[in-house]
Amino acid sequence: MTMERRFEKELEGLKTSLIKMGSVVEENITLAVKALLEDDDALAKQVIAADERVNSLEIEIDNGVIDILALQQPVASDLRLIIAVQKISNDLERIGDHAVNIAESVLSLHETPKQEPLYEIPPMCNIAREMLRNALDGFILLDPQLARTVLQQDDKIDELNRTMTQVVIEEVKSGKQSLETGMQLIRISRNLERVGDLATNIAEDVIFHTQARVVKHHAENGRPLGAQPN
Repeated sequence: MTMERRFEKELEGLKTSLIKMGSVVEENITLAVKALLEDDDALAKQVIAADERVNSLEIEIDNGVIDILALQQPVASDLRLIIAVQKISNDLERIGDHAVNIAESVLSLHETPKQEPLYEIPPMCNIAREMLRNALDGFILLDPQLARTVLQQDDKIDELNRTMTQVVIEEVKSGKQSLETGMQLIRISRNLERVGDLATNIAEDVIFHTQARVVKHHAENGRPLGAQPN
């Protein structure tokens, strides 16, 4: 096998591992949300147990990145892919942690009297899952426009999180909601908001990989790689 062919195989292996990791994380978020909406502690425990697989895939990807950088001399486009894969892997691992946090909150809520409405959480669940799906599809399909739809949704989930926090605090103050339950609901809301933030990071890395443009901090069009910021 030639060096060039081996390099291509290693790059494909990295992408395959990342897609596999994305699938596991997406499934964990889906199960965590289902456990929440259906008050299913068995599903919540399944999410917590599955996190070990997410962590092992991140380590596998990190090791693959190190091997490629140590043994190969990737050109600019390949180097962007390698950087994007590592950053996306790190963000997926963090999303997996947030899925675990949500599952743990489900278990805590399962032990409290069944009195809690979920307020803004159901639409937040839908948006967070859609953002993650579009970000991952953007990577798989090399579609920067799909990735940009994720950036446009970030403000919406942030606003829902703020509304959720304010509503729960008022409910707790008025005695309509227990403090323990209120804290868990705010924790879930915050974790969903962070999933949205991390999906946005992934979308930005997709744009970086496909268009060599830096679009951090909601820059509308981004700037070409290597260009100096204003």
